[in-house]
Amino acid sequence: MQDDQLAADETRRAGQHAAIKSEVEGDVNAEIAARANRTTPTEARQMEQVAGEFRGKAINEVAETELAVERSRGMARISQVVDYIFYVVYALLALRLILALLAARRSAGFVQFIHTITDPLYAPFRGIVGSPTIDGGFTLALPIIIAIVVYALLHAGINGLLRLFAHRKTAI
Repeated sequence: MQDDQLAADETRRAGQHAAIKSEVEGDVNAEIAARANRTTPTEARQMEQVAGEFRGKAINEVAETELAVERSRGMARISQVVDYIFYVVYALLALRLILALLAARRSAGFVQFIHTITDPLYAPFRGIVGSPTIDGGFTLALPIIIAIVVYALLHAGINGLLRLFAHRKTAI
């Protein structure tokens, strides 16, 4: 029974608090409105000056944001080109690896074409480690795998650098 009385008292107090809070808010809002209607010419000039400063800051911020967005778009386009180039490199090296794994004949025209295109990409990695071969000519070209990993790291580094330039510096 005492719990019910405590709950009822608390409900009554909460209602009184809300009513008093509403009354005080109304009084404060009325006082602010009355004060706003009695601005002096000096206060009006000060308000206009402050409003002008805010407008100027807003315009400058919009202009800076536009420049940053344009710079970011340019960097994003460069990043897309870099991605495309590296994806072509990955595909060509992966194709060379698959041809080695399948023991493709080196005399075949397509195999010669792939080797000719990928030789400049593969040359720095040739001979780093041995390539295990099993009967039938099937070869696991480990240097190609190393080349793909190194190119992936280079790709990630270039994209990270582009992101650094693309992101706008913000001040708090």
